[in-house]
Amino acid sequence: MAEPAGQPMVMPQTWTAEQKLFPYQVGFTCPPFDFDAAPSDFLRMAPETVGVHGWMLHVPDYQHGLDQRKQNFGTLEDFVHCMARNGVDVAGQVGSNWVHASGLGVAGIRDHCRRLSDRYGVAFHMAGYTMVEALREMNVEKVALNAAYHWPDWWRGTVGFLEEAGFDVLWAGNFADQGWFSSQEEVNAKRWIFDGDLARKSFQYVAERAPDADAYLINGMCNFRSGPNGQPQRPVHLAGELEAMLGKPVIGHDIALYWRLFKSLGIAPAIPRGRLLESLRHA
Repeated sequence: MAEPAGQPMVMPQTWTAEQKLFPYQVGFTCPPFDFDAAPSDFLRMAPETVGVHGWMLHVPDYQHGLDQRKQNFGTLEDFVHCMARNGVDVAGQVGSNWVHASGLGVAGIRDHCRRLSDRYGVAFHMAGYTMVEALREMNVEKVALNAAYHWPDWWRGTVGFLEEAGFDVLWAGNFADQGWFSSQEEVNAKRWIFDGDLARKSFQYVAERAPDADAYLINGMCNFRSGPNGQPQRPVHLAGELEAMLGKPVIGHDIALYWRLFKSLGIAPAIPRGRLLESLRHA
């Protein structure tokens, strides 16, 4: 039946269990101009009781600069507010550099996430900070960072954020530093998608430089052509294989974010994807 003329539909301020499409509802956002795999990856490993919705940040002149992340930091509150009005239980921000680009520091980011969570009644998590939470959960002290495609100022910002959080970063460097490409420009030209065998080769390289690390990390949302017919896959798909090779935990910003979202929901992934996510199945 149509609404009477002049009587707008009034949406609920909060959603009851009977009104929600899924018992567990998750929202993701990502930087402008990035078709992001996080909603797909998360949903494919989640139980059928989980639903996912995505919302790309809208910044028309965005060029992936750290200064632009700081200038547009307030758009994250718009995202959380929007997701809260749509019945989301937990919201995740993709883009690891936003935490250090903000200038808020580790404690400031923690407080910012808590403040938005409390204000809108939605657990809000940022990928860069979930890495810190994951390492603390696993009692890790010494790490080495496979900085993948990240520009030097990007990955150095991540190193600084990790060190501020109390971790000992034994080694860090991107694919150009590791010698797989002759310049950062060659790395950039790949648009963050690399040959499938580079995941294994690059982690072997990092492990040789930092054999005493408690865990090996990978920056950002790197993709490797390791899937069927060369389909790009993020580190979450490769964690088990890489951990078997290295004998230690492998944690990417994608893995850490998904772990924190599942943890807030109080459920575990239906498909195991490495030690960190597997730990939820035994909690």
